[in-house]
Amino acid sequence: MEIIHHGGRYGVTGSCHELVVTENASILVDCGLLQGSDARAGKGKEHPPFINFPLDRIQGLVLTHVHIDHCGRIPHLMGAGFQGPIWCTEASALLLPLVLEDAVKIGITRDEKLIDRFIEAMKKRLVPLPYGTWHKVGSWDGADVSLRLQQAGHILGSAYAELRVQGAGCEVAGELSKKELHSNTTVVVFSGDLGAPYTPLLPDPAPPERADILVLESTYGDRLHEGREQRREKLRQVIVRALENRGALLVPAFSIGRTQELLYEIESLITEHRHDEAAANLPWDELEIIVDSPLALRITDVYDRLRHLWDQEATEVASQGRHPLSFEQMTVIEGHAEHKGTVDYLRKTARPCVVIAAGGMCAGGRIVNYLKALMGDPRTDILFVGYQAHGTPGRDILEAAKTRMEPSKQTFIDLDGGSYPLRAAVHSISGYSAHADQRDLVNFVRGIPVAPKSIRLVHGEEEARKALAEALTERAGEIVR
Repeated sequence: MEIIHHGGRYGVTGSCHELVVTENASILVDCGLLQGSDARAGKGKEHPPFINFPLDRIQGLVLTHVHIDHCGRIPHLMGAGFQGPIWCTEASALLLPLVLEDAVKIGITRDEKLIDRFIEAMKKRLVPLPYGTWHKVGSWDGADVSLRLQQAGHILGSAYAELRVQGAGCEVAGELSKKELHSNTTVVVFSGDLGAPYTPLLPDPAPPERADILVLESTYGDRLHEGREQRREKLRQVIVRALENRGALLVPAFSIGRTQELLYEIESLITEHRHDEAAANLPWDELEIIVDSPLALRITDVYDRLRHLWDQEATEVASQGRHPLSFEQMTVIEGHAEHKGTVDYLRKTARPCVVIAAGGMCAGGRIVNYLKALMGDPRTDILFVGYQAHGTPGRDILEAAKTRMEPSKQTFIDLDGGSYPLRAAVHSISGYSAHADQRDLVNFVRGIPVAPKSIRLVHGEEEARKALAEALTERAGEIVR
């Protein structure tokens, strides 16, 4: 047995890991798209169409969740000849066609017939599994392999994957040593992306009962998030500041997870402060929230349909007759003409409002047009609530804001082939990242009854992996980073 990484080993995008069970059989865990500097470093573009590993022994794909950096290479995988099953949660099986249809339109083709053929072919590969139940995925060369998906608390449908290998497949090779064996069975756990505790809408992740080998994400392995109340208060303060400036607050947000969590928190703030003024002559009750992402709207509809997966707090809110994902102050933008008109209107009027638009790292999506039009206006505020990978415009904006000596100084950001001035105030709230921080990751590992024999740190930049490795030194026989 060995683990081969085809992406996400040293960066925060492109997650793709192959668990080699026997010489003739392996399981792929995630198949994500490389983004930002990960892609420009040649890790993907050297080998179009992004699949640079043999598929002959891959028996199936386990999908931990439907963020594009974990699922975006699935069209290329199928194009390269993959015909195996795609095991995922029931919610992910509903969300994946929406996400990949959008991704294919943006990155591959707009041929509707071709897209429909791909989506239908992919749907036939999906094997939805309930949380918490072992499912036998195959037996090869005397090795029996079972899969169990557990709540990861990252986005709706997210899971960490427990792969239990019994029999001949437990003869390990490569970087894994024989000290990692446990009787005739080895349990390999792939964390996917773990959510932070007290994330709106979703239950907290619970550690596995056993993990001989743990492949653990490390996105925020060197940082601590604000607590739920702290980040909620910071969100309130940023909204108030933006409204006092009489400009727009632009929030680049991923269509899945971040958008829904923000809507939940903003609805909560509006409900709590309904009779207060957010700024002079602007009551909270009249605050306009513009959601400009067709995909996010479709995803939000699925979130609403799957309320049985919400946590207790969100369920109680809904039972009070409130609609935390679709409330009166929301304005929904769908068509391109409506989007263009909204951008032009805000550029001319600087109307106080909150704009939530995709994409989360500002590398594409409708947020780019808002930034080009409004970030040169000092009345504008920009709020980042998710991780900004190296080489993305979002990271450039964050870094430029840190180094900017004074608001009046000219700083320019490259967007969509052009260079645009940045005069807007820039804020960041890491707690809404939907990723566990260092404390959460350490607690996840500590919660495993018997310490893992080996931990492999993935999905993190060098500083994050190094810091998390140091924090975990007492909880594993071996830490590979």
